[in-house]
Amino acid sequence: MINIVGLFDGMSCGQLALQRLGITDYRYFAVEVDKYAIQVTQRGFPDTTQLGDITNLRRSDLPPVVDVLWGGSPCQGFSFAGKQ
Repeated sequence: MINIVGLFDGMSCGQLALQRLGITDYRYFAVEVDKYAIQVTQRGFPDTTQLGDITNLRRSDLPPVVDVLWGGSPCQGFSFAGKQ
């Protein structure tokens, strides 16, 4: 089993990609603050561990080994919901 951490995880599109590739043997840790994105993630991927705000993230919040670390840049500046 691999441990994956998604930074600025949004609605967890990384997990959608894993699902489409047929990859199922992983534990997923999401770093996200938007409550609606978190709701979408938890509905589709209920085993996701939500870690909250990246500015409050501590090493002790993560598993001992992180096999994959990925993330998207915060998109508020490009989003219709943000400042555009």
